[in-house]
Amino acid sequence: MSPRAASAPLVLALAFALAPSAADARKSDRNKPMDIDAGHQVGMLDDSAPTVLSRGVAITQGTLDIRADRADIHSRNGDISRAVLTGAPAVLKQQMDDGSPMTARARKIDYDMATEIVTLTGDAFVDQPRGSMKSQRIVYNMQSGRVESGGNDAGRVQMRIQPRNQTPQDGG
Repeated sequence: MSPRAASAPLVLALAFALAPSAADARKSDRNKPMDIDAGHQVGMLDDSAPTVLSRGVAITQGTLDIRADRADIHSRNGDISRAVLTGAPAVLKQQMDDGSPMTARARKIDYDMATEIVTLTGDAFVDQPRGSMKSQRIVYNMQSGRVESGGNDAGRVQMRIQPRNQTPQDGG
């Protein structure tokens, strides 16, 4: 996987910045080596089929830590075009540039590099010290900065935003 592909989930953290001063994902992680560990891998050496990692996928790069049951990595012209992480749940953790933690989890995390849209579906939850967001579906457009959340007719969006300069309370 290229550093760009791995850094794609890093930008996910920006989607959930609950205030203009919220921290960015740790930029230095993009320049660190990426380690991938999985129980099984199958794929082609060209772009004809996705590379599928399964049986306990762990991807680390600097402070970025991704855990999933499966990762489908699609490529086009030798570059990663899409990464789909699935699990019960798939979990992405990273330390932000200011040192604060960010955790995102969902049954499916789909990052389309062409459109720069990250979609979390199935019990999606994002947690940062400034707040949290919970929904059945969270969509973040990295180009526009737009976040859209919601679920089916029974789905609701739940957010908790901590006051500035106050320690987070339990109950995310």
